[in-house]
This record gives sequence, C-alpha cells and structure tokens, in this order.
Amino acid sequence: MLWKAVLPVAFIVLGIRVFSLRFIEFDKNDNHFVVSVEHVVFHFNENQDDDFAYKFLRVRRSLREKFSLKYLVDLEMGRTLCGKYDEDIDNCPLQEGLGEKKVRCTYIVETQVWVTKFTVLNSTCEQT
Repeated sequence: MLWKAVLPVAFIVLGIRVFSLRFIEFDKNDNHFVVSVEHVVFHFNENQDDDFAYKFLRVRRSLREKFSLKYLVDLEMGRTLCGKYDEDIDNCPLQEGLGEKKVRCTYIVETQVWVTKFTVLNSTCEQT
C-alpha cells in the first residue's frame, strides 16, 4: 500500500529532475507565465468530473524551457465551495471537513500568447 503513495511522488520528482536539464529558472511574475498558470487551472477544472471548482493555491516550482515559452509548473490547488462554471472562483472559499481536497499537479504547457494558444503537453496530478 505504501508503494502506491510513494510511486507517484517519485515520478514527479524524477520528472522534474530530468526536465531541469533543459529548463531554467525565471521570473514568476512574468505575464506569460501567469496566464499559463490560469490556463492550467482552467484545464484542470474542465477535465474533472467534480462539480466543484478547484482554485490555485501556490506554485511549488516552476521552470521555463530555454529559448521558448514552454513551462514546467508544479502547483497546488484546493477544492472550493463554488461550482466549476461560477464567475469568481479566485474569491471562493475552500471546502473544509469532509469535502476538503487538495491536489498537486505538474504540468508542461506551451504558450503562444500572441495567438492566445495554450497546449498542455503533459500533466500529472495527485491528491495530497
């Protein structure tokens, strides 16, 4: 049973380590990155069977591929009281008690901001 919990974490750590060879640190306040994180959260909510929305809590780690707008984003999201199609998810309170859920996801997303195109190349999520 323990290996089921350790294995996904090991893949995330190994994946981040391999990608760090071609990815570099960058300014997390970069507009392209901020919009990419918003898209990743939207993508996550769209692909969940859950009726409740998850909102961005924090970026655990982020890297950018050298000479491109391809990002590796390791982030945490929490389940809110709002539905996933509600207007203002960012200001929605998190669920507590039995409904409380948090997920940690690692995404690789390619951004083409000049045409407002985002492509999720890879994603891995696990509940924390």
